[in-house]
Amino acid sequence: MRPDFRAGATNATSVCLGITRTDRVAVIRNAGAPAIADAIEEQGSALGAVVSSWNMEEVLKRPVDHLPAALGQQLREFRPTASYYIGNVLPGEVRFRQELIRLITVDLRCRHGHMPGIDERLMLDGMAADYDEIYRITRAVYERVRSAQHIEVRTALGTELRATFDQHIRWVPCDGRYHEPGRWGNLPEGETYTAPSGIDGLIVGEEMGDEFAPRYGLFKTPVRIRVQNGWLADFDTGGNEALRQDIEEYLGRHPNSRRVGEFAIGTNIGLKQIVGNFLQDEKFPGVHIAFGDPYAHETGAAWECTTHVDVLASRADVYVDGRPIMAEGRFLV
Repeated sequence: MRPDFRAGATNATSVCLGITRTDRVAVIRNAGAPAIADAIEEQGSALGAVVSSWNMEEVLKRPVDHLPAALGQQLREFRPTASYYIGNVLPGEVRFRQELIRLITVDLRCRHGHMPGIDERLMLDGMAADYDEIYRITRAVYERVRSAQHIEVRTALGTELRATFDQHIRWVPCDGRYHEPGRWGNLPEGETYTAPSGIDGLIVGEEMGDEFAPRYGLFKTPVRIRVQNGWLADFDTGGNEALRQDIEEYLGRHPNSRRVGEFAIGTNIGLKQIVGNFLQDEKFPGVHIAFGDPYAHETGAAWECTTHVDVLASRADVYVDGRPIMAEGRFLV
């Protein structure tokens, strides 16, 4: 293992998933981050766990738009108690990852660390953070928002959003501790999210997730997206025609691709800047919303979608039922 990966690998195994010698750990990996996958596998083995890995390029043809039956059967036969997805993101693979997460967390009841897009910088930054502090802040924010009726968001770049919430739809605290069967989160961690019942206004996005993050990174000119009644109404890419075409194509993949499925607050206070990798940047103190899938099996939302793309508004002012909890990205809780 690379010595500088040890802190991140220890957090991913001992701290976040609580790996012990009683575990059977499945690692689904691809060519995107081999040294990181090696480090986590090595650390899991050092803790006494039985570790088995599947290299995607060896067992399926990428990009893959569904979970192949053969891979699903192999995972069932291995009977894992914990698992990781470690590697890069290719266009059109959201459904594959959705089906993989359902199999692992719902059917097999694994603890799962999801790391799509993980790279060296994130392993040395967000994965090496103080996860006791991330847990403390995330739980404090979760307690403030879990019964919220409405939340307002503003940023210096021009974001002006008002979201409303249904008390029957759950908030999910992604606190970096997934020690119970069926719990999972995106690593590096630090956010709490739900599916809003309504949202209106303008989000000025500095970055977008899924396949947009590796392609565009941080936008030179933020994308301006207007939302009405919980749906994307229109957007402006500031003259970036390639980005405009990619967004239009993405939003046409499913009838719910334009619907807001997630409202989230980033809680990793150890992060000092956004870096152009959405897996970590969504945890930066601020707000992001996502168009598409609302993670129904986590939130309890009554609809689904085969796409999910986040839009980031960092360093936000956030008001929960009129009370401020964040000012320019600094928590007041």
